[in-house]
Amino acid sequence: MSADEGAPPIIAIVGATATGKSAVALDLADRLDGEIVNADSMQFYRGMDIGTAKLSVAERRGIPHHQLDTLGVREDASVARYQAQARADIAAIHARGRRAIVVGGSGLYLRALLDRFEFPGTDPALRAALEERARVEGPGMLHRELAALDPEAAAKIPAQNAKRIVRALEIIELTGGTRSSLPRHEYAAPAIQVGLASQYGPLDERIEARVTHMWDAGLVDEVTTLVGEGLREGVTARRAVGYAETLRHLDGELDAAATQALIAQHTRRLARKQAQWFRPDARVHWIDAPRDAGDVARAASAIAALTP
Repeated sequence: MSADEGAPPIIAIVGATATGKSAVALDLADRLDGEIVNADSMQFYRGMDIGTAKLSVAERRGIPHHQLDTLGVREDASVARYQAQARADIAAIHARGRRAIVVGGSGLYLRALLDRFEFPGTDPALRAALEERARVEGPGMLHRELAALDPEAAAKIPAQNAKRIVRALEIIELTGGTRSSLPRHEYAAPAIQVGLASQYGPLDERIEARVTHMWDAGLVDEVTTLVGEGLREGVTARRAVGYAETLRHLDGELDAAATQALIAQHTRRLARKQAQWFRPDARVHWIDAPRDAGDVARAASAIAALTP
């Protein structure tokens, strides 16, 4: 992604779930005549609204949002596809003379969008050979092979996910590198990243409140509808926090209280992983996550002050 002639830096609001990124982004977009580009991989999915805290159309205040509802629940999210589409969205936003504001906590997708991040090609013959091995030998055998070559990648890929295992082994064979290695922190176009920081105590309270709100807002009905659209057949969508646990509730494994407690537990774990992802990036400007509407305005004002 090359810088558009005369375009201002991309603004990225990052950080853990439930830190108030969406509210700050709306306020900032109002101030800067901006459009918002989603970088939450679970908000790509149509119909996954309540469980992802996706803003409704009314809540978006007429501000254009991009990269929402781009996938059906049977489809896999693709970092490479997102990179191409979101960069095209940003170019179009700049062409309209507006500010591009990227918002989300999916670290790998943000890196692919903002940084110099090239994707290895494919080799159909090699891919076919690995897929045949997975069929004959079982994905577990290939997963053990991946663990020997790239333990970090293997730890992130379920032993039953033949598709991801095959792709990881294909990349290793083609590049001689590892699937888990990432490029250096180097922007592909000028950008400003701002992280919303929160102590775990207050953040955990917000997560508990969010889970209760989602449940009361109809999360079970939403998941039931999505089951009819193929949620159980989707590799990525059915594992999303909030959805995986609610599927177990629908199967009779968990009662309502246990389901909500497990969603909150897994959301807390996700929030910590997201914070750990962004912390090592020295380019991120950290500000306090907002606690109320006044804090949202102050956070947006602080971010606006960082922009040329």
